[in-house]
Amino acid sequence: MKLALEIHPNALAYSMTTLGAGMMNSVFNFYYVKLFLNRYRISEVAFHQAQVVFMIWNAINDPLFGYIQDNSKLPCCSRRQFSILYGAPLYALAFLLPWFPWRHYEEGDWLSGLHLVVALCAFDGLLTFVLLAQCALFAEISTRHESRLQLIKYNQVATLIGSTSVLFCGLISDNMENFAYFQAFAVLIAALATACMYYTGKYSTSQYEQRGIPAENADRGNGDRALSWSSVISLTKQIMTEKNFLFFVTMNFFQVFHLAFCNNFMMIFADNLIPKDVLSSSLRSIMYGAGFICPQVGRIPS
Repeated sequence: MKLALEIHPNALAYSMTTLGAGMMNSVFNFYYVKLFLNRYRISEVAFHQAQVVFMIWNAINDPLFGYIQDNSKLPCCSRRQFSILYGAPLYALAFLLPWFPWRHYEEGDWLSGLHLVVALCAFDGLLTFVLLAQCALFAEISTRHESRLQLIKYNQVATLIGSTSVLFCGLISDNMENFAYFQAFAVLIAALATACMYYTGKYSTSQYEQRGIPAENADRGNGDRALSWSSVISLTKQIMTEKNFLFFVTMNFFQVFHLAFCNNFMMIFADNLIPKDVLSSSLRSIMYGAGFICPQVGRIPS
């Protein structure tokens, strides 16, 4: 049944996780570097050590959580909607970790380094857990090409809306100069994101549920078609040597590198290169917000 304005309820429910994650991810990636370097005054060595630990954890947690969700017998892991539903509050709490110092940090305080490690690893781990479930849910919602295009459209609109969180956060907190306002806005984002993901967990349905097929039967059917290790290795080798795959990975590497570098250090570059009397705080907020919003506008499919 279609809602008013031709809104598809299942696509809307699916995209709500993208909206919640987009709001949190944009603010987290944009502000955490300046927070720890300028406000918490973390030492350069501790900052680099935290990034190395984060790099290793980031490489491990994707296959780890993917394996857990595909093989676990616990509903909170094996059911995609439950993974999102139960993972959302933890994801939101992990988002809040950096913004509340564990004590008053002195310059080079070792605890600020530990704080950064815990914040990065917790946030990335819960992000991976929830968004892996969402990616798997995408495949389970429908096998029809038209339905998947519809999901992509809703998803991209949600990404665009979620990217505005940096703009509003900058305007409200004076680009983190008013830290109490920043903390309050971060709590608001966490609450909204949790509500969005709760909506996905409660109201999204897979094609198995639409057909009345119990989830355990669907999982059993997938298990019957499990590949042997030799088949997995052979298939992986074919993918790794595919020219289009290598081109895609290379392009994706440079895209992610550029986005991460820009998102993490843009505020620091702007503060050092643009005098505050030349560009007001509100205009800076608009400039920062545009850096997140404008790339999404051209990606919305017609």
